[in-house]
Amino acid sequence: MRETFSPQAANDMIWAAVGSPLGLIAGYLVIANLWAFGLMWFDKRRARRGGRRIRERTLFLSALLGGSLGAVLGMRAFRHKTQHWYFVWGMPLILLAQAALGVWAWVCW
Repeated sequence: MRETFSPQAANDMIWAAVGSPLGLIAGYLVIANLWAFGLMWFDKRRARRGGRRIRERTLFLSALLGGSLGAVLGMRAFRHKTQHWYFVWGMPLILLAQAALGVWAWVCW
């Protein structure tokens, strides 16, 4: 059976005060994915109405910073950026790499 992370108060005062970092990581990922999903929605809305658009590098950066699932779901939900091969292949590859990193972190730690 796998043991959960339990900080020792005598050795590490930060983890004793904060607790397990899993809650912080999960909260960050939820916010990052909502942000990426919202960026896809906002950019699609601007594409239809005209106006200043969000840079493609900003959309990729939001995915690289943890919002890849939100970006992929936003692409599918709003049918946005689905004609660009670098989005069609790049966003799912970023998601796959982040999922592999998460599995590796879970197994090794």
